Amino acid sequence: MIALLVLAVAFLEIAAMRWIGVDGTKLTAALLALLPYWAVGGLVLGGVSLGLRHWWIGGVVLVVALALVGTLLPRAFASARPAAHGAQLRVMSSNQYLGHADVKTVVQLVRDNRVDVLNLLELTPREAGELEQAGLFDLLPYRVFKPQYGGAGSGIASRYPLTELSLAGPSLMEQPSARADVGGTPVEIVAVHPIPPTTDAAEWKKEVGGLPRPDSGGPVRILAGDFNSTVDHATFRDLLSAGYTDAALNRGAGFTPTWPSRLFPPPVTIDHVLVDPRVAVQSYRVLDVPNSDHRAVLAELTLP
Repeated sequence: MIALLVLAVAFLEIAAMRWIGVDGTKLTAALLALLPYWAVGGLVLGGVSLGLRHWWIGGVVLVVALALVGTLLPRAFASARPAAHGAQLRVMSSNQYLGHADVKTVVQLVRDNRVDVLNLLELTPREAGELEQAGLFDLLPYRVFKPQYGGAGSGIASRYPLTELSLAGPSLMEQPSARADVGGTPVEIVAVHPIPPTTDAAEWKKEVGGLPRPDSGGPVRILAGDFNSTVDHATFRDLLSAGYTDAALNRGAGFTPTWPSRLFPPPVTIDHVLVDPRVAVQSYRVLDVPNSDHRAVLAELTLP
């Protein structure tokens, strides 16, 4: 019974943090990222407890687990889109895993999917050169690249001319931004890559909080990249509450994991494409990139 009680208390604490909207420490932020697994575990724990006739433990855990499942289920279903009749824009983001991701595959994905804007995270100087040799800039000739050794570099490559901006707040890793004119519609793009909460939870919250909010009276804004956050982090949900639409959630793909590309640790969804509420998400896909620990994300959008 003691073991069941300890597990129940841990489960209830995580559920309470999710509903209250507190991400807490490195540990609790990591545990919150696994909330879908906690929900399934809660169902199992509640069932086992009831089977062993620990009625109070089983009943409480099962009720909370079912409530969590109810919170999670909507992300498996597509939701309404705004009426948008502007230009089409295909946005892809790929974490390059310290510059190890296969550049030929990345370029082929850009070519096959007619990508218009490509955000690259963990971009190194060596890999930037390899991307050029592989023909990326023949497809996307304009760029704002800030490569660095290690995992701190990032970049934006575009089919449309770019004007460099400074939209993101201070961050330990590069988060470049730029404006493009797409069929007469100004679009502002940020390559997102805050520090992971498991490294420094306070810094992560500050960097995610420093990302620009949508501006209903200004240019269309798109944030795409490795947010090191899931929808179960209150810090990330603050961005959604500000007005952004998560492309995966909008198309019912909220459970599709993006990291890691292997089966352990348990895969979670930390790469996102967030779009201005005036933008319609036509499709969303997750794509495999050899030699990267992330999967790329691709959204096809219709601008207002």
